[in-house]
Amino acid sequence: MKIPFYKMQGAGNDFIVVDNQQLQLTREQLVTLTKKICQRRISVGSDALMVVDTPQKNGDVRMVFFNADGTEAEMCGNGARCLARYAFEKKLAGDAMVIETVAGDVPAWRLTERTYKVELNEPTVEQFNLEYEDNGTTQVIDYVELGNPGLPHVVVRCDELWTKPLEAFEPFARNLRHWSKLPKGANVNLYAIDHQGKILLRTFERGVEGFTLACGTGAGATAYSLVQKGLVPNTTVSLHTLGGILEVDVQDHQLFLSGDTNIIVEGSIMDEDLNI
Repeated sequence: MKIPFYKMQGAGNDFIVVDNQQLQLTREQLVTLTKKICQRRISVGSDALMVVDTPQKNGDVRMVFFNADGTEAEMCGNGARCLARYAFEKKLAGDAMVIETVAGDVPAWRLTERTYKVELNEPTVEQFNLEYEDNGTTQVIDYVELGNPGLPHVVVRCDELWTKPLEAFEPFARNLRHWSKLPKGANVNLYAIDHQGKILLRTFERGVEGFTLACGTGAGATAYSLVQKGLVPNTTVSLHTLGGILEVDVQDHQLFLSGDTNIIVEGSIMDEDLNI
């Protein structure tokens, strides 16, 4: 079975994109497909599979998003930006469009040939200055959900990001991702701010179960937390991820995410070990 696909990345988040309007695969088949083709080295490899499907309401396209482990996520900011470009390139939508997601409708805009902006789902749950006990120390964290059902994020200041290797933070991030007080688990966003105001952001993503090069909704949740707590001078926040710079414009409860997109491969998946 040949499966037409795009491989794309936005700020280092890489995605396989398939059009299920043509494939007509069941959810069970899509989960099987995800678990197989997202594996690096033995298949195409990616952080996630994004499925373009027929809109159910008034959107231009519908996005169904599967993490590499086959679990379905409510939304993905960098994924939505890449999917917007896919929709434009495939003439499924124009310069402005609406993407339907599990978490709600996501407006998107083409700014340049490669730069796309999306309006992230609004914060629906916000809890600031929670106390988390970690190895005898108390860590202050913020919890933000975007959309409904909400995509869960925790936001933690961690200035040691400037001086320690990222692997040093993995045990802490993994434990916090499974904190018992978070019934859905959460993506864990660690940030650091230097004396010039430069913001470093590293995200441990559920479903991937590791640090990724970037996370769009994580950038949105982090920027929202920083603005609400008055920790940044402006409402437009630039965040330096491993994959590049993401910009979030915080307008009250509206969050606009902008950044680069990159089409890496267009072709057909011909994995001989794939059985769906």
